[in-house]
Formats: sequence, structure tokens, C-alpha cells
Amino acid sequence: MRRKSTEGRFAERVVHGVDDAGAAETIVIWIERKQGALWAVGRAVNPENRASDEPRRDDYLFEGYELEDALEAANSALEDDLSVSESDGRSEKMKPFTRSELLKPLERWFFGR
Repeated sequence: MRRKSTEGRFAERVVHGVDDAGAAETIVIWIERKQGALWAVGRAVNPENRASDEPRRDDYLFEGYELEDALEAANSALEDDLSVSESDGRSEKMKPFTRSELLKPLERWFFGR
């Protein structure tokens, strides 16, 4: 059975916005744990329109070893997208990514293997 590419994601937020042509768009921001103890932050626009659910290399905004750096990158991207969405008339309230939100799946991932 093929592994689903989103199974390494520990947290995800979906922002709804409008593109330059006025069409609705979906922005997905996530934090995942990669091989080699790397944290990664990804951002994809309209991923539902892609042929594959595999993230593209240019979807990644951050890769590194520090959880705090990953949180900072993810929350910065989330804040920026929410701000743009709000200026386009789509006001959404969303919780920021938190350390405690990521520690639970990390423990399952680490001890469940």
C-alpha cells in the first residue's frame, strides 16, 4: 500500500482566500516531521487541483532541526495569509500553531514505531 504523503504532518491550517482573478483559492499551511529529525513547514495553494498529493520542493518554506523555528515560520506564513485574506474581504479567525499541539503527535510518532 502506498504511503499517503500527508501522514507525516503534525499540524495543518487551511486559509480561504481569493486569487488575483477573483476566484476562490485554498491555502494549506502545515508542519511535518521529516526523516533525519527535520521539522518542515509547507505551504500550498489549491492543492486539491494537483494530480498528486505529494508536496513539491518549492512548497517548503522552512526545514530545520529546531521546533521553535518551525513554529515561527509556520505562524508567520499563517499570519501573512490571514492578513491578505482579510484585505480581500474573507475574514477568518484561526489559532496559531503551538508547541503543545505538535508534541502529542511527536510522542505518538516516536514511541509508536
